[in-house]
Amino acid sequence: HIQDPASQRLTWNKPPKSVLVIKKIRDASLLQPFKELCVYLTEENNMIVYVEKKVLEDPAIANDENFGPVKKKFCTFREDYDDISNQIDFIICLGGDGTLLYASSLFQGSVPPVMAFHLGSLGFLTPFNFENFQSQVTQVIEGNAALVLRSRLKVKVVKEHREKMTVQNGIEENGVVSAGLEKEVGKQIMQYQVLNEVVVDRGPSSYLSNVDVFLNGHLITTVQGDGVIVSTPTGSTAYAAAAGASMIHPNVPAIMITPICPHSLSFRPIVVPAGVELKIMLSPDARNTAWVSFDGRKRQEICHGDSISITTSCYPLPSICFRDPVSDWFESLAECLHWNVRKKQNNFAVEEEE
Repeated sequence: HIQDPASQRLTWNKPPKSVLVIKKIRDASLLQPFKELCVYLTEENNMIVYVEKKVLEDPAIANDENFGPVKKKFCTFREDYDDISNQIDFIICLGGDGTLLYASSLFQGSVPPVMAFHLGSLGFLTPFNFENFQSQVTQVIEGNAALVLRSRLKVKVVKEHREKMTVQNGIEENGVVSAGLEKEVGKQIMQYQVLNEVVVDRGPSSYLSNVDVFLNGHLITTVQGDGVIVSTPTGSTAYAAAAGASMIHPNVPAIMITPICPHSLSFRPIVVPAGVELKIMLSPDARNTAWVSFDGRKRQEICHGDSISITTSCYPLPSICFRDPVSDWFESLAECLHWNVRKKQNNFAVEEEE
């Protein structure tokens, strides 16, 4: 039996008590919706509201005396300093698709359900309009909503840690002639949870990127071009679609590999099963280093000997639907990307019977 994507529903074991409100920074148009939402959550529903500290540092919020009593009830946190992963029942995002990506980055383990309001420029991942937010939020609190589990990528970056050494007369202390001024002193390991895509590119170099891609330990291809995108189905409608990949519904368990401007006529985007392990490394004969970013953040350089391991995470992002996963996705394709929009062909004129 294959589960119908539309059958996934949000259910609470106990009524939710705490909510994280994420607001796009430096956007004056979101101030009023943010205040209205927070008043509704605290006064009408007695919810504990978590807000990032830098949101409340906005002068328009800090200097609003009428909002002061509500603001005193907030719990605040700082990104990369405070761990709130076990204190949040669900999340409300106000902004564009970037706010959902940001919410994902805050939770490196299990992610609470996310309700995203479309108050940004694109709105592919944010299906809710703010006009009727009271009734929609109430439905979520009551557990009356459909869910789509957006798979994420678990990414591990292993870097050969090198440090500069001062060598006198080309000879080290043990009397061995030094071949260079760098010495490996261990490995640095970083891990990330990625909702959209991992992008490996050539950075500022004028040379083609030259990286090897392994699947479950087997070399499957070498990418020669501007780089390669490894994306989730959610990310298939982002950078991958712009690079010529197919758009995949978020319920499909898959990982996409899409080249960026490959210098090959036959290198087409491919889809591999979720759960496989991809490994990306600089080719031994690569002329230059590569650069990698994760959902457009944490950009860093990749050198010879470094590796990027990517597989499907066991912590998806539960995204609350406006209607259901199928209707929401196709509506987003039509609204945001104008998918299959075309002037209709005229039908034949009906000839009068003789």
